[in-house]
Amino acid sequence: MSTFEFHTTKSIVVERGAAANIASRVRDLHCESVLIVTDPGVLAAQLLDAALTDFTQHNIKVSVFSDVVADPPESVIFAGIAAAKAANADCVIGFGGGSSMDVAKLIALLVYGSQSLADIYGVNQAKGPRLPLILVPTTAGTGSEVTAIAIVTTGANEKKGVVSPLLLPDVALLDARLTLGLPPAVTAATGIDAMVHAIEAYTSKRLKNPISDALAKDALRLLAANIHTACEHGNNIQARENMLLGACLAGMAFANAPVGGVHALAYPVGARFHVPHGLSNSLMLGPVLRFNRSEAEALYAELAEVVYPAASGSGFRRASMLIEYLQTLPAELGIATRLSDVGISEQDVDNLAEDAMKQTRLLINNPREISLADAKALYKEAL
Repeated sequence: MSTFEFHTTKSIVVERGAAANIASRVRDLHCESVLIVTDPGVLAAQLLDAALTDFTQHNIKVSVFSDVVADPPESVIFAGIAAAKAANADCVIGFGGGSSMDVAKLIALLVYGSQSLADIYGVNQAKGPRLPLILVPTTAGTGSEVTAIAIVTTGANEKKGVVSPLLLPDVALLDARLTLGLPPAVTAATGIDAMVHAIEAYTSKRLKNPISDALAKDALRLLAANIHTACEHGNNIQARENMLLGACLAGMAFANAPVGGVHALAYPVGARFHVPHGLSNSLMLGPVLRFNRSEAEALYAELAEVVYPAASGSGFRRASMLIEYLQTLPAELGIATRLSDVGISEQDVDNLAEDAMKQTRLLINNPREISLADAKALYKEAL
């Protein structure tokens, strides 16, 4: 066995209704003034109401920063830092999807530190300190509550990542009741996003290890077994909880065995066309899996047995079963299946491919090397 390291969030709480008792978690961290980082959709859905009441009952000062948008630009980070300073916050809570949690991570890290956002892009550039941090996902997809990364949109068409163990929160709180109101399309896209995390972690060229493998396989098992039910019967709390846990396990896996080509090609789709991250991954998944099959056939065959326990035949046959399952899943769940469905045409391919080649942090993890010509061909296949 090769030497490896594994890191994850210090404390993970899986409890229905736990968001309504979050003040006690803040007290455990010896904090008295909280900044909650969220988005307008969470506020409109009243998902924060019970938590806000709990803070009032515990006499904990709370402020809400709700200006987070999908694919958050740097300006949102700066506004959140200003809000934290104005509130004299000594604790940050990210409450929402991946964007809200990513923004919360960066606010907690930068609000009282000596570094700027520009200083910490890349791997292990952040020095800290950071404020106590609690992350509460309201979607079952990104796994951001257990990842040491935050993604920021820089300029008009590019995304950059901050990667540091300092971004792992003190507490990840998984409350499936918060996900009951997710529309089917969002449930589908975020669920497939989590599947991509599991698959790319399991096939990562770098840092793949026995713990990440076990987490990735169990994540895929939970997600595949529950995604149809969660989409078709959104109030099924058990399916929702299984999806939330599956996304968390996939997040733990790819936080240690990093993702590759699907994400590298999906990021420009999101940055240029504002396609939600999960849907961007879903749109590029089939082409990249087929491209990688020559190098990852054995691993894909192993994952096929997770989705189809009775799978048999050659490695190529089983790998093809996995690819076919994932290729047909978006249509079964009623979400876009082609780049053309989200307004992308062949004239956009060159720019997308050039942007994808800048994602070197991700491309080095892919089982098969992706050249500029390969990227163009993959985008054309996805149109």
